[in-house]
Amino acid sequence: MAKAVLGLLAVAGLLYLGICVLMYVQQRGLMYFPQFTRGDAADTDFELDRGDAVLRGWIVNPHQTDAVLYFGGNAERIEDNRDDLAAWLPARSSYLLAYRGYGASDGNPGESALLADALALYDEVRRRHPHGRIALIGRSLGSGIASHVAAHRDVERLVLVTPFDSLAAVAQGHYRWLPVRLLLRDRYDSVASLSRYDGPLLILRAGNDAVIPPRHTDRLIASWRGTPTVVDFSQAGHNDIHLQPGYGEALARFLR
Repeated sequence: MAKAVLGLLAVAGLLYLGICVLMYVQQRGLMYFPQFTRGDAADTDFELDRGDAVLRGWIVNPHQTDAVLYFGGNAERIEDNRDDLAAWLPARSSYLLAYRGYGASDGNPGESALLADALALYDEVRRRHPHGRIALIGRSLGSGIASHVAAHRDVERLVLVTPFDSLAAVAQGHYRWLPVRLLLRDRYDSVASLSRYDGPLLILRAGNDAVIPPRHTDRLIASWRGTPTVVDFSQAGHNDIHLQPGYGEALARFLR
């Protein structure tokens, strides 16, 4: 009997180890969803050549003095924001650049590449707007990217929509039975990034978010040494917060 139990435990242990190995190898396929965003390069109007990849996107309200960079969520078709940003922020040029592997952009996504691309986008926008103010909007996955840019560049204002403390913490919450914190390569540590930013901060919080549970937004808020402006959409979910009354008004009021 004891041998049988030990045998079952050994099989279970090997099975668990195999699942861990599979999750480690396949993690980026489980983390990034560019397949829902693919588009035609001919439909874009802005390019950023990164040497190993050409990134493509759109400019809204071009030729304004001030600018805003929009970093979208995972599986978000960022071009769907163009009309809203044009209406909400008419005095700013809005830049929406698809992550590598997303939209019509070349390459494959990964944290180090996406963060470097975001800094390169900021630098290009600064070149185009030498005397303007540059603000950032980051939604979901993009909140981690925007936080990184705010930590390393001169950012006038920062907006985070459904943000998290770290992607590792969020993933661990979804997969409690796996050692996700040990396995995850792309971590997007927003707490660490925001510790280096001390400008105005707006956080739009979804109270009914099942993808990034609100406790992760709350932990990010609690970790920051400043006092952010927080607008709580208590009935909003992760994917519909932008449809809530007052969402556009909150963005426009903060970024005017």
